[in-house]
Amino acid sequence: MEEHGLLIYLAAVAVLGIAAQWLAWRFRLPSILLLLAFGVALGQFFNPDKLLSAADPSAAPRILLPIVSLAVGVILLEGGLTLRLAELKEAGGIVLRLVSIGALVSGLLTTLAAHLLLGLPWQLAALLGAVLVVTGPTVVMPLLRHIRPVRRVGAIVKWEGIVIDPVGAVLAVLVFEQVLSREGSPMGVAWVILQTVAVGVVLGWGAGVVLAQVLKRFWVPDFLHGVVVLATAVGVFVLSNVVRAESGLVTVTVLGVTLANQRSVTIRHIAEFKEHLGVLLVSCLFILLGSRIDLREVADVTLWEAFWEAAFLLVLIFVVRPASVFLSTIGSEIRFRERCFLAFLAPRGIVAAAVMSVFALKVATMASGDETRPEMVELAAQAVRLVPITFLVIVGTVAFYGLLAAPLARWLGLAEPNPQGVLIAGADSWIRSLAAALKQEGIAVMLVDTNFSNVANARMAGLPADCASILSEHVREETDLGGIGRLLAMTPNDEVNALAAREFVHQFGRANVYQLVPWESGEGRRQSMSLHMRGRQLFDGKLNYHELARRMRQGAQIKRTRLTEEFEYDDFVAEHGSEAVPLFLIGESKTLTVCTADRKQQPRAGQTVIALIPPRPDGEESAHPDEVAD
Repeated sequence: MEEHGLLIYLAAVAVLGIAAQWLAWRFRLPSILLLLAFGVALGQFFNPDKLLSAADPSAAPRILLPIVSLAVGVILLEGGLTLRLAELKEAGGIVLRLVSIGALVSGLLTTLAAHLLLGLPWQLAALLGAVLVVTGPTVVMPLLRHIRPVRRVGAIVKWEGIVIDPVGAVLAVLVFEQVLSREGSPMGVAWVILQTVAVGVVLGWGAGVVLAQVLKRFWVPDFLHGVVVLATAVGVFVLSNVVRAESGLVTVTVLGVTLANQRSVTIRHIAEFKEHLGVLLVSCLFILLGSRIDLREVADVTLWEAFWEAAFLLVLIFVVRPASVFLSTIGSEIRFRERCFLAFLAPRGIVAAAVMSVFALKVATMASGDETRPEMVELAAQAVRLVPITFLVIVGTVAFYGLLAAPLARWLGLAEPNPQGVLIAGADSWIRSLAAALKQEGIAVMLVDTNFSNVANARMAGLPADCASILSEHVREETDLGGIGRLLAMTPNDEVNALAAREFVHQFGRANVYQLVPWESGEGRRQSMSLHMRGRQLFDGKLNYHELARRMRQGAQIKRTRLTEEFEYDDFVAEHGSEAVPLFLIGESKTLTVCTADRKQQPRAGQTVIALIPPRPDGEESAHPDEVAD
């Protein structure tokens, strides 16, 4: 067991990380909470410091820090690839305020709290204040996937979480060089900032431009695209840090933003590769972080120390973050409820732990090399407290915001964790009737069609509609999809439907992307369209676009029928015959179930059935009182 200890530990980190992600998705929990819990549990069986450096466990941080730094660089690259400059039209001003004025307020108040509550010297308090302005994509992105806030709030949180990482790293460098090492003059602060930003922007933008041209000219085969971008990002990250300390985070962020916003070559497949890699790295890093928490050291903390550390954490949550948000957004157009949500979303992640570990080691090294300055020896003795305090803040803020953020967002009307609305590709007359039925039952709808007449008729009927191609970037990036969680591709063009399904798989998930059965659908290798290109087939698998349109022309109607204990589904079938086709089922809590060919549904009492009802031979209407035609 001992000789395989490191192998078992590394395997457990990966397995538990992905298991936590799946459980979080399955039970709608914040993944970072499960990741930390699994990590702490793993640490009770394995000592990662001892496994990584058996001869000298104290050397383990020196081994881990470069690995963690590279992983954080890759995670920031993945975050940068999600940043669209178009989002800055409505979020840019707020983001700039939060990462400048907000970061300054947060750093100053955290410094004051660390000195007064924790008793840290001003120099170390300032270093802690600089590092703890960082939130970062390692914690923000999993929370956003869990919360699913409205467009503007989501864009603000995402941009702030990614941009604030290099800002915090630069602040830490400034504090270290100007306060602790006392190198240079106050004027050197501006010079350090200029150097860091210049190195990061030049290397990041240059690498992005070169990569775009390399991919555009087909100098790299498709199967190497992802790994070439990854290798380039790692290379420029290290080069940037060598040229100017802690500028690597700026570099990879700028590299990701450059690639995401250039128009010469598509990077969708690269972004998906980086997203998968990012999920794996975030999972492993948090398991690793949790496994290094020694519960025995936590138990050794005196009640007095625990009281002041808890007070420091509460001040960060209830004073520092709200103050930084409200002061930095004075005079802005952001609404009060959006301010409230932002004021209670600032979890700290692995970036804060990595940066603090680096500078704590630097303080200790500086003291050992300069014994002529007694104050440095004292600072080194106090510096050992910085990393445990940072870990406390990470665990505390992750737990607090992970549990509070989603309910708060729902209470403020800024999020819908399980949106029931549908985005419909197509707006023909029968589609408008179907959309109207859904809307009447409280389901959000958005129609997209290239035919302006169809769009105009939809708007006249009170249905939200947009004149655009469902395959356009306009729909993905600018159309308000708040409350929308599914795609129904129902255009007359089967190929467009298939492409739309593939396009929105990334946004809605494969289980929530549907299309009408293709007109020429067959079985076997010569069928009209490969299975991997299709969304889930709508309705009974027989109603293609032309068949639906034909039935509607012949007098079929889309009707809503509420099933009860007195009028069950068998009565519904007896009333309308076997040719009546259920299209949707809506539960009492307004949960929408889309009827599909791959899963037969059995409607039950309490549900509302939206169905395609054939015309009656005698022309009479249904006698059921809870049935409405649309």
